[in-house]
Amino acid sequence: MFKNILVVCHANICRSPAAELLFRARRPHGQIRFHSAGLKACDGASIDSTMQRLLAHQGIDSSDHRSRRLSPQLIRDADLILVSERKQITAVESLAPTSRGKVHLLGKWEDSDVADPYGDSEDIYRKSFALIEHLVTGWLNKIC
Repeated sequence: MFKNILVVCHANICRSPAAELLFRARRPHGQIRFHSAGLKACDGASIDSTMQRLLAHQGIDSSDHRSRRLSPQLIRDADLILVSERKQITAVESLAPTSRGKVHLLGKWEDSDVADPYGDSEDIYRKSFALIEHLVTGWLNKIC
């Protein structure tokens, strides 16, 4: 059973915090710890305002989120690492080669990347958010 799941994207201000917070809101038990990080994150940045609004529409408060950069220690501590894009699997494994086998695409069951909506139209954010919601539900059905 997984106890520590890490969600990774580029900057940890859109996709990975949205997935982290959706996982937390929908997990059946508090036995699994969900958290997130970004490959190129600047530590301490707030969540993107559009993503924050979309989460709020689902009753999820994201105001406490602060970005953090992915580190080898975070990778080692995680039982499962879910990345937004295929190319991020290689990036995570390069940072910590022992992570091979525990890094998977968030969209693994759909064979789908989650494109970065940052700076794009609200419609693109909505599509990205809907996909993240769907993928989170799929993972929860597999791991819980």
